[in-house]
This record gives sequence, C-alpha cells and structure tokens, in this order.
Amino acid sequence: MANNILVKRFSLEEYHKLTELGFFHEDEHLELIRGEILQMSAKGRAHETCLRNLLRELPRLIGERATLQSQAPITLLTNSEPEPDFAIIYNRDDNYLSAHPTSRDILLLMEVSDSSLEYDKSVKLPLYAEAGISDYWIFNLVDYHLEAYHEPYQDSQGKFGYLYKQICLPHQTIKIPCFPELEINLNRIFPGRLRSPKF
Repeated sequence: MANNILVKRFSLEEYHKLTELGFFHEDEHLELIRGEILQMSAKGRAHETCLRNLLRELPRLIGERATLQSQAPITLLTNSEPEPDFAIIYNRDDNYLSAHPTSRDILLLMEVSDSSLEYDKSVKLPLYAEAGISDYWIFNLVDYHLEAYHEPYQDSQGKFGYLYKQICLPHQTIKIPCFPELEINLNRIFPGRLRSPKF
C-alpha cells in the first residue's frame, strides 16, 4: 500500500511570519512558490558574471525611468514570493518600503539560468504568466542565448504560458519591451566562454 505524503503549503502571511521570527538563516536563499518554501540552487561563476554584467548595464540604460531590483522578493498570486535575478519595476514614492512589488508593478522579469534552467522554464514561467507578467526573459547559459517571452495566456486545459518566444544570440541586441527606445547589447551581458588551459 502506497504511503500518502502530506506537503505543508504556506500562505504569504505564514511565510512572512516565519521570516520575522527568524526561522530562516540570513544566508539562506529561499523562495515561496505556490505555497512551498524552496531553497535556491548554488550559482556558478558564469551565472554570477552574467549578473555582474547586468548590474553594470541596466542602471546605465534605465537611469531614473524605473526602479531596478536584483534577487529581491516580488509578491505574486496568494501563495508565491519568488526572488527573480532581476526585475524592472515602476518607480513608487515609498520605494516599496510598505510592500514588495506585485504583478501590477512589474515591467520585466529576468532570470539567469544554468543549473536552474528547467526550473525557470517549467515552474517559474507558468507562475509568471498566471500572475500576468507581460514580459519574461531567461538568459539561458546552457544553450547560450536569451529567451524573451511575451504576452501571457491560459490554454483550454487551464495551463499558463506565453504566446510568443523570441531567441536572441549573444552577438545581437534586443529592445527593452517597457522602454523600446533602449537596446541591450547582449555581448555585454553574456559571459565570454573560457578557453581551455594550455599545458
């Protein structure tokens, strides 16, 4: 006879309470996804280099047009609080002191994906689409290209996804959807491939 396994799912309120009580260690990188508290995987050097490149380029491009946040919480639906690698969000007078950004505050979400690629596609993509996030980018370090998703939808089976997917290679440029006058040179974002050492 198969054992029944019960999984405790947390509400946003419960998750915030556990955080306030110090239940989690400060150096733990956690996300609440559909009620489950998940620990994020360790990041490789290529992932961190891509993040550093984004940290250099995005503030220069965006300026005061919007607010940038990196690996910080966004509140989605009733039971999810992911921490995407980057978010471009609307400016707000209180700079989000009163509450984390929600789906109506978000202009563009970005994930840098190496070991997390399948998770970012199969778990986060439908979550972001269901929350109504208009644009979602994956810097795919496995296949070495950018995947730009646009226009969320729900199919006849109730599943969520994006109608459009654009592939951009590292030598190309792409317009930032919320600011089409701005372009990112992807060659300045993707880390260069390391050459094999010579012996």
